[in-house]
Amino acid sequence: MNNFMISAKRLITNKNTVTIIGVLIVLVILYWGYKSTIDNAVKPVSVPFANKLIGPQTEITADDISWKNVANAAKDNTVLMRESDIVGKYTAVNATIPEGSMFYSDVLINKEDLPGSWLTRIKTDVNGVPEIPYYISVNIVTTFGKSIQPDDYIDIYMKAKDESDLIMFGKLIENIQVLAVKDMSGEDVFKDVDSDATPAYLYFGVSSELHDLLRKALYLSSIGVEIIVVPHGGISPVTGDVVVSSAYLRDYIDAHSVVIPTDEEYVENLDGSNTNTNTGTNPAGN
Repeated sequence: MNNFMISAKRLITNKNTVTIIGVLIVLVILYWGYKSTIDNAVKPVSVPFANKLIGPQTEITADDISWKNVANAAKDNTVLMRESDIVGKYTAVNATIPEGSMFYSDVLINKEDLPGSWLTRIKTDVNGVPEIPYYISVNIVTTFGKSIQPDDYIDIYMKAKDESDLIMFGKLIENIQVLAVKDMSGEDVFKDVDSDATPAYLYFGVSSELHDLLRKALYLSSIGVEIIVVPHGGISPVTGDVVVSSAYLRDYIDAHSVVIPTDEEYVENLDGSNTNTNTGTNPAGN
């Protein structure tokens, strides 16, 4: 027995034996790792896929999704694996998802990232009549250094000359919710918190009556009528000789109003199909 223990100890402490054992261990580890990698790559996983062709700017619903097994290696990190990460998203502006394709994170966007998504937030009155979309041209100064943001509320003041050449001003409309703030390219100014984009347009919705009133007022800029946007409850930076009521301003607008385009023509302008004559510009990327 002692001779066996002595022989075993010599064998274990022999450098050649240790080297051979070490090589065998490394080979076993390499084989195990290789086999695990192959097994994981070919392992079937269930993934959601489009069961029909889905065009650009289309909302994904549960009815658009089916499931199939694919090899794990057939997907990458951009493949969405959960239905909850897909349903309610929209395909990007220039993206199409072919039938049978998996869903990729780089082709799906949130509703608020769609061009013109602010239009979907237009409210309706108690009778179910939707407000009419409208925008006003602004700049960094008239938005109080970009302090007016989407979902903020604004008041609209008006300044004009009366028959005695006195400068009158007052609050024309109050408590209007801003739906979007865009730059000259039609991009959301506040989409990126680090963006230095300059506001060019404020978008909101108003009743048909207020819609006509604003359009008439803006047409009267040729006779000195000025529209001023102020954060709701704030003080107008523009004043005059006399403060007048909203009713007085409305009567003034009606008395000096001109023929204006129909609501349908104005909405076409918002879509970028015509030149909007009431501001002299046509905002892009609505």
